Amino acid sequence: MNKQVSKRTLYRLPVYLSLLQEKYQEGVEYISATTIANLLGLNHVQVRKDLSCASTAGRPKVGYATDVLIKDLQNFLDYNNAKNAIIIGAGDLGKALLGYNGFTSYGLNIVAAFDNNPVLAGTSVKEKPIFAMEKLPRVMENMNVHIGIITTPAHTAQSIADILVKNGIKAIWNFAPTSLNVPDDVIVQNENMATSLAILSSKLNEKLKNR
Repeated sequence: MNKQVSKRTLYRLPVYLSLLQEKYQEGVEYISATTIANLLGLNHVQVRKDLSCASTAGRPKVGYATDVLIKDLQNFLDYNNAKNAIIIGAGDLGKALLGYNGFTSYGLNIVAAFDNNPVLAGTSVKEKPIFAMEKLPRVMENMNVHIGIITTPAHTAQSIADILVKNGIKAIWNFAPTSLNVPDDVIVQNENMATSLAILSSKLNEKLKNR
């Protein structure tokens, strides 16, 4: 990315991209920030401001050429520069992520998973291999891995993070429900499903009260 933007904007840009790709498939050649805002239930001023971070292609009374805006967003989000990733923990969640093909659209190429369970070592999901943990250093070196994805239980997540950092990982996507202690030069993105569920439940309860 060639501009610094807020986290909130970064959360919204992929949502815009997904909508634009859908509309382009439907044959929409031009689209305005107001239309995007209305379809997503957002403020059109905010949408226009967000898009200005990634594209200068918008024109008054015309809007954006949908295909150009898609490319601008993909370039800004660095989706065209695929980064290799590995998963640590080949349980249900790990296997689901390993088998999901949609990540390639977002510049993420999950190449393999690792697990301590000897029953899983040597198996695969959609032709992507699951290795024993002791093979991690060699695989990381051979496959030029950039991102480590942790899907282990909370009590093992820190030790896994330590192994990843020791082997050169600078970005961790953490699905374990715990905080990780890593060096300052290592990026951690936490995905706490319990928190997301709590927010969802709170919003649902509020809606039910207002009925």
